[in-house]
Amino acid sequence: MNRRFFLYGSTGAAIVAGLPLLARQDIASPAMAKDKDQFEIEKTEAEWREILTPERYKVLREEATERAFTSALNDEKRAGTFHCAGCDLPLYSSQTKFESGTGWPSFWEALPDAIGTRMDRSFFMVRTECHCSRCGGHLGHIFDDGPPPTGKRHCINGLALTFKPSGAA
Repeated sequence: MNRRFFLYGSTGAAIVAGLPLLARQDIASPAMAKDKDQFEIEKTEAEWREILTPERYKVLREEATERAFTSALNDEKRAGTFHCAGCDLPLYSSQTKFESGTGWPSFWEALPDAIGTRMDRSFFMVRTECHCSRCGGHLGHIFDDGPPPTGKRHCINGLALTFKPSGAA
């Protein structure tokens, strides 16, 4: 199967490319302004850049999207917990992970109080963006085409997550 990936630059123009990340178009919407949110963990841009890889920084702090089918966590099948790569908050149980076929780790439910949401009107569509409730790191989006019991699909960037198997210290 031949896959093409469409990337959007800061102008919003689509191009076909094999770059590792999809950059999110900047939106001047008060609902999307991160500086209006207050999170338990607040760091400067320099502090985030010091603790995150450049790829993780782009996803968690600049709301980029990794290319589909590139995360090893998409194929993770062990029992355990998926944590925020920015602050280590437990976000998703492996018990709620499912194979969505989209190329990103997908879950039908987050752990209690682990994520926050806001409306995302980028790329000429309306979506529900989700972020870590502790540090505000961008995780991905939530859609209404998931399996029971919630009918939700939390489509999450693997770069936004770390995985801790059950029984790991």
